Amino acid sequence: MKNRILLIEPPFYRLHKETYSLDRYPLSLAYLASSIRKQTDWDVRVYNADFCPVSEVGKFSYLAGEGFKNYLNNLKDLSGNVWREVRMAISEYGPTVVGITSKSQNFASARVVAKIAKQINKDIVVVVGGPHPTMAGQTVLESPDIDVCVRGEGEVTIVELLNAIEHKKFFGNVNGIIYREDSRHVQNPQRKFIDDLDSLPFPHEGVAEVLKDYDRYPLTAFKNIFAIRGCPFNCFYCGSRNIWSRRARFRSPENVVREIQGLQKLGLKSVHFDDDTFGINRSYIHKLCDILIAECPGLKWSCEIHVKLVDDRTISHMKEAGCYSIQIGIESGSNEILREMKKDTTIEEALAACDTIKRYGIELQAFFMVGFPQETEETLKATMDAIKRIDCDVLLYSIFTPYPGTEAFEFCKKNGLIGDDFDVSLYNHQSPLNCFCLNIPPERFRKLVGKVEKLVDQKNTRNRVKRAFSPNTIWRIQELGLRKSIRKGINILTGK
Repeated sequence: MKNRILLIEPPFYRLHKETYSLDRYPLSLAYLASSIRKQTDWDVRVYNADFCPVSEVGKFSYLAGEGFKNYLNNLKDLSGNVWREVRMAISEYGPTVVGITSKSQNFASARVVAKIAKQINKDIVVVVGGPHPTMAGQTVLESPDIDVCVRGEGEVTIVELLNAIEHKKFFGNVNGIIYREDSRHVQNPQRKFIDDLDSLPFPHEGVAEVLKDYDRYPLTAFKNIFAIRGCPFNCFYCGSRNIWSRRARFRSPENVVREIQGLQKLGLKSVHFDDDTFGINRSYIHKLCDILIAECPGLKWSCEIHVKLVDDRTISHMKEAGCYSIQIGIESGSNEILREMKKDTTIEEALAACDTIKRYGIELQAFFMVGFPQETEETLKATMDAIKRIDCDVLLYSIFTPYPGTEAFEFCKKNGLIGDDFDVSLYNHQSPLNCFCLNIPPERFRKLVGKVEKLVDQKNTRNRVKRAFSPNTIWRIQELGLRKSIRKGINILTGK
């Protein structure tokens, strides 16, 4: 029998409510699976345990209320449906290795998946990689069910690690890992970044054979792509530079387009650029737009862009190339807070960028974040005012969370906002326990944040209704109703 590796996205949203779902093929696992298929003889399967075929859109207020209680209960009680599914997926596949990707907010869930794997078969090698292991390092191995921690990019590392496991070789020659040897944690040298991103196989190749329950996913689950790794910006709260570095590495526009054309063959009409910041510089954006116009006519796409990159020529070119939706990080309505978080923008610049995007008829999704260490009631009010004022289609809201390995985390530790007993599983961008403010007491902060959450939910609900009753949508509904009426009349006349 072939050696088998099961790559798992641990549940997170489904722990809040079973029908809350990550409706996507996780790109990190997709890249690993493609590399394993191309360079090894191992059989590989990807299992997104955070996917529910019949899903619903969650409200921020629910995630911070009843949903958070469910989340905590599900981490303690492993008898729920989600964990039964995880247990069944591992048991049925019978892997030699279980690889788990983990962000800080779902690391507690990743530990549970590792525990279940070892309960099924103690000889399964459990490997954990992703943003959290990259930033937290050997603390990940404090969980006795995790054997290996992968730091940084994993495509080359996982291939070398599987070869070492298959041939029972010494792990000491595999760069980019920390592993347990008897009672010691052994940290190997850091792996160099992959310079030629065009050399990587496309992540969606062979998806039908690799992804568990492939036929139950919506087609849009496969629309996400990366064009760039690395982000030159220096935001105080972000861990991207710890994962990818601040040196941007670009795929060639031609390579990106070949991947998109492959997705179009799957039936996709639109894609989303999942880069931390789309394009990074205007020159790359314009080159990519030129080739998209020439090679992918009719394609629609979306992205997240930095305020500093927004101007009329760039947005106009993006629109011409098929861009229909843009996400933009505004974060705070206070210039004081924007300076503290090293955002390198002002609220005036951010709102002007939003106006430019809307002027070209592009859907706008705006990110806001509250609860920074330097936050005051006045700066929080400025953010609420900006939320009320901004003309956007979707509001994306979060509470500041200091993730291990970031500058923000060290600041919070230094200022007594984080203790030695900090439990990362309790804090995420919608957690009601989040309060890392020097100037606002927790009870008062929770009261103020509750108002923000209701404001965001209300505005998003209004925008959904507004979009549903736009002239184009109404025309489609009327056309559908007319067709049904005609069909009904024909059936009556023909006696059907």
